[in-house]
Amino acid sequence: MELPRNRFKHEIAAGTLQIGLWSQLAEATAAEVLADAGYDFVVIDAEHAPNDVLTAIPQLQVIDRSPTSAMVRMPWNDHVLIKRYLDIGAQTLLVPYVQNAEEARRAVFGVRYPPLGGRGVGTMHRANRYGRIKDYLTHAASEICLLVQVETAEALDRLEEIAAVEGLDGVFIGPSDLSASMGHVGNPNHPDVQAAIAEVPKRLKSIGKPAGILTPVEAEARGYIAAGYVYVAVGSDLGVLANQTAALAARFREPQTDKPGRRQA
Repeated sequence: MELPRNRFKHEIAAGTLQIGLWSQLAEATAAEVLADAGYDFVVIDAEHAPNDVLTAIPQLQVIDRSPTSAMVRMPWNDHVLIKRYLDIGAQTLLVPYVQNAEEARRAVFGVRYPPLGGRGVGTMHRANRYGRIKDYLTHAASEICLLVQVETAEALDRLEEIAAVEGLDGVFIGPSDLSASMGHVGNPNHPDVQAAIAEVPKRLKSIGKPAGILTPVEAEARGYIAAGYVYVAVGSDLGVLANQTAALAARFREPQTDKPGRRQA
């Protein structure tokens, strides 16, 4: 049995635009619906959603059966947690709140086996298809995609040194936390924040690392794509559910005027 190819890793390395959706419902049926919806990637959020290793497994299983790539946003930059999510078969990890190059190297340390890193060596787990991928230990890193999240003004000042760390595949910008750290909490649309966000792809171009971002606003997403962002999450399952169910209910609460042909009670 061969090591699964990480399509997302290779597509962003080639600069091919990837459109994704955030998943916060922590439920396999919802993930299955998303997996067949036509997105390039779905993010299983274990930082701001009630996901853990046990809830992530069935979501990975249903997404892996689809053309869509799965990404897991880690709870934290911890090599023990990284090991656990890699062992259940996650091939693309997004590590939050990376502040400097040293913290980026810590994330790389977590995804690589010794002597290049500190990933614990398990001999039978979902990632190696329960021992059936015989060369997994020597080749796993080649298909692991590691992204780090830059989400403070301090980290943004160090963007180039973070992105230059060997073993990173890309940098993801977190607009909400970034705006808060810049003194504009709750206002990621502040001109200063948006100006900083727009510069990220230009700053990363010379290093050869693709940039990613999340926004539920279509006009913003299209603007980020035009600015050079390569992987863009354009909403979340929780947001779609909350907004669309409320909008549907509101339509049926609006006063209705009788029209010709309307059936009367």
